[in-house]
Amino acid sequence: FLELCTRLTEEHPEVVPFLSGRHQKASPDFLASAELRNVLGRCLSHVRKHRNKVYVYINELCTVLKAHTLRRKLPLAPAAASPAASSRPPGGSKRQIRYLENLLRVYTGEIRRLQERELDLAELDSEDSTYLQESRLKRRMMRIFQRLCQLKRCSSLTGRVIEQRIPYRGTRYPEVNRRIERFINRPEAFPDYTDILKVIQKASARHSLGLTRRQMESMAQDAFREVGNRLQERRHLDLVYNFGSHLTDQYRPG
Repeated sequence: FLELCTRLTEEHPEVVPFLSGRHQKASPDFLASAELRNVLGRCLSHVRKHRNKVYVYINELCTVLKAHTLRRKLPLAPAAASPAASSRPPGGSKRQIRYLENLLRVYTGEIRRLQERELDLAELDSEDSTYLQESRLKRRMMRIFQRLCQLKRCSSLTGRVIEQRIPYRGTRYPEVNRRIERFINRPEAFPDYTDILKVIQKASARHSLGLTRRQMESMAQDAFREVGNRLQERRHLDLVYNFGSHLTDQYRPG
């Protein structure tokens, strides 16, 4: 890739050293990953087909390498904030936001390319299978999206069913209801009977409700059945609405 870019960027000799610098600063784990090999292969293929867009694909590769740059350890003693910095409004700069948005576009294109690839049966047991690469990229995109929302000072909620809060009013004790509701709405929560029973026991002790063990066990059984059904239904609906990829977006069953 560097050899081809060197020939195509002779008018701007500073471009290839800059790309090499990005490569040197990237983490060794990423440099040895299948993800980088895929990105390099795709960029090389595009440059060969569209030589007039060589700078576009060099910039794309630089963006990916920069996202995997080894971070320097920050000094333990915080530096004193300058008056100009303290008066600056919270949020990210336009440059930071543009960089993250561009990174999201790069990852989106890479995920689409992975979804279009044929999966070999021999690849199923590989640690670098297409599915695992896609999963890692999606997790990385979620972290980037969360950071982008922080910089833009906007909500990170996407409207998915899984994000909808589940209210709970299953007992006649508001203190118990509030604790169960708070517990089941934690991220990735899917409690079992023991979890619900502990929540009820803590609520009874904290608010001096005077519930007997038999009452708490009966309450926990009812709450576990109701909560489990509602969580399962929410997960099912979220899967139905989000299952698939761009390859099936236009599919309409007859």
